[in-house]
Amino acid sequence: MAQRPGVFGVTDVVALIDGLGKITGRAQVIWFLVFGGLFLDAYSNAALSAGLGPMTSQMGLTSTQVSILTATAPALAILFNPLGGWLATRIGRVPPLLIAKVFAIAGGLLAAFAGDFTVVWLGRVLVGIAYGIDFAVAMALLAEYTPAKLGGRLNLWQAVWYVATTSNLALALVFFHLDVGADIWRWSVGSAAVVAAALLLAQALMLKESPAWLASKGRLAESVANLDRIYGIRAVAGTPDATTRTAAQAPAIGFRQAGLLFKGEYLPRTILSSVISLGQSMQYFAVGWYLPLISLAIFGESFEKATVGSMVFNAFGIAGGLLSAYFGRRLGLRLSSAAGFAGVFVALVAMGLTFEKAPMAVAFLLPVLFILCHSAGPGANGKSIAALSYSSDVRALGTGVTGMVGSFGSVVGLYVFPQIKDSLGLADTFLVLSAVPLLGLLTCLVIKWDPMRAAAPDEAAVPDRDTTATPSVPMR
Repeated sequence: MAQRPGVFGVTDVVALIDGLGKITGRAQVIWFLVFGGLFLDAYSNAALSAGLGPMTSQMGLTSTQVSILTATAPALAILFNPLGGWLATRIGRVPPLLIAKVFAIAGGLLAAFAGDFTVVWLGRVLVGIAYGIDFAVAMALLAEYTPAKLGGRLNLWQAVWYVATTSNLALALVFFHLDVGADIWRWSVGSAAVVAAALLLAQALMLKESPAWLASKGRLAESVANLDRIYGIRAVAGTPDATTRTAAQAPAIGFRQAGLLFKGEYLPRTILSSVISLGQSMQYFAVGWYLPLISLAIFGESFEKATVGSMVFNAFGIAGGLLSAYFGRRLGLRLSSAAGFAGVFVALVAMGLTFEKAPMAVAFLLPVLFILCHSAGPGANGKSIAALSYSSDVRALGTGVTGMVGSFGSVVGLYVFPQIKDSLGLADTFLVLSAVPLLGLLTCLVIKWDPMRAAAPDEAAVPDRDTTATPSVPMR
C-alpha cells in the first residue's frame, strides 16, 4: 500500500493540487458550481439590460435615472469587492459566496415587484452587494481549486458571462411572445432571483472550503479532509511547519495590509491587472452592455429584432470566451490582452467613423469584431490575471482590489455612456471611448509580468511584510 503524503502547510497542499493532470468527478462539479456565481452576476446585469427599454417607458424614467439604475450595481461593487476579499481572508472562501446569493435573491425579488424607481433602485443596491462579494471571492477560490498547469481555465468565466447574458435575452424573448407587455422587465429581473435561489441550494450542499485556505490557518486536518472530498487525494495531516504556525498565529491580512499589493514585485502586477480590469470593464459596460440599443440602431426599432441581434453578438462573445483559454495558454495573459485591446481599439474607431454610413454587413461585423477581441483578450484576462498574480495569503484581497478598480470602470462606462451619447451621438461616443483600449494596450506593452510565463516566486520575490502580516507562501 502506497504511503500517503504528509501535509505540513500550504506548500504541501498546493503541490498536491498542482500534481493533478486534470479536474474530474466531484472536483469538476464543484469547480463549475463556483462558476455558477459568475453566471448569476452576468445574468443579473443582463436582466436589467434586456428590459431597460420597457422599464423606461412604463415608469417614465429620465436618462439620469436610467444611468443611476445601470450604474448602481457596479458602484456598490466598488466597495464590496474588497470587502468580499476581506471576508474571504477572515472567515473562508465559501461563506461569502453563500451570503452573496441571499442578497441576490432579495435584490431580484425587490426589483421585480417594485412600484416605483426608488424600490427598483434598492433592489439594484442588493444585487450590487451580491455582485461585489461574489466576483472577488469566486475568482480567488477558483485559482486555489485549479492545478497550476490548468490556470488558463479561469478565462472560461468570460464564456460563462456571455452564456448568461444570452440566456437572459432568450428568456426575454419567451416573455415577449407570452404577451406580458411592458412588465417584461419584471419577469426578467425576477428570473435572476430564481437562478440565485437554485445556486444557493446547490452551493450550500456541494461546495467545500479551500484546502489551501484551511492550511494557511493551521487547520491541517480539515484541509486534508477536503483534499479527499474534492479531489480524492488521500493525505495525512502532519505537525504544522514553522511557516504555517506563524501564519496561523498572525493577524489575518486585512485592509491595513492592502499596501502589500503596491510594493516590490507585486506593484507591477497590481498595476497591470488593475489597468486590464479597468479597461475591459469600461469598454464592455459602455458598449457591450448597451448592445440592445446598438442593435436597435442597426436592425430597426423592434424589441424582438434588437434582442435577437444582441443574442447574435453575444454568441461571438461565447466563442471569444472559449478561445481566451487557448490564447492565454499560447500567448500568455499579457500579450493576449494586448492583442485584444488592439482589436477593440480598431473596432471602436471604425464604428465611430462609419456609423450609419457603412453597409449593413459592415455595421454588423464591427460590433462582432469588438466582442470577439474583447472576450478573447482583456475581457477574460482582467479577472484571471489578478487571481493568478498573488500568493494565497493575499489573493482574495488582491482580487478584491482589482475587482474594485474594474467596478469603477463599469460605473464610468454605464453612467457616462448615456450622457456622452445624448451630447455627441453614438458615432462620436465610440471615438471617445477608443482611448480606453489604447491605454490598456500601452500598459500591456510596458509591463512585462505574466503569471502564465513566470515560475512560482521564492521568498525574495515577495514584498517585505510588516510584523502583522502572514508569511508568504508559493504562488497559486
